[in-house]
Amino acid sequence: MPRMGRVVLPNYPHHVVQRGHNRQVVFVAAEDYQRYLVDLRELKDAFGVKVYAYCLMTNHVHLLLAPGDSVAVLGQLMKALAARATRYLNRLEGRSGTLWESRYKSSVVQTDAYLLACCRYIELNPVRARMVADAADYPWSSYRSRVDDVADSHWLDADPCFVGLGDTLTERRRRYEAFVREAVCADEIRLIREALQRGQLTGMNRFVDEVERVIGLRIEQRAQGRPRADSRK
Repeated sequence: MPRMGRVVLPNYPHHVVQRGHNRQVVFVAAEDYQRYLVDLRELKDAFGVKVYAYCLMTNHVHLLLAPGDSVAVLGQLMKALAARATRYLNRLEGRSGTLWESRYKSSVVQTDAYLLACCRYIELNPVRARMVADAADYPWSSYRSRVDDVADSHWLDADPCFVGLGDTLTERRRRYEAFVREAVCADEIRLIREALQRGQLTGMNRFVDEVERVIGLRIEQRAQGRPRADSRK
């Protein structure tokens, strides 16, 4: 079988990262972040893509997105987001040229085992980068929308694993907050990071086997291990 290129699957979450061209800064002022989120909110509805988590860093973005039945909309959404942000910054700074890398990275995520782990990974980016001490202190991620009532933030989609955390929104928020505050093992971080960098699957071996059968392509790098059994409690 031929080796796998980028895999996009309908109705599955995808961990997506897009970086600034040559890692240049793409967000400077609060208005830059706000504008991107406005565009994300508008375009996700236009393309029918669910947004489960996001984190906007100074020179890149992390998104957890799920296309519907049409896989093409994922690439269309990312292209439209990049084009809008480029036009906005070029107009603001009186410049021209490319703002983003031409190709974003993506990894299909196994929903039951890794969806919440990927949300946590994304929302803890500013903590790992030592920009803030607590995820709740960073205003440009989805974390505060998940654990608190934040104005104009109810456009974020509720992923099935988050819904399964409890019978009420209050209970789900409390359990997710506790989940994020747990110590995260280095293996989990490495697995998510390497799957993204290689454009491969974030999941267990049985998930890899399942996707190989569906798409008819060989996936060489296989994830090992999984989040702890209590990670969704």
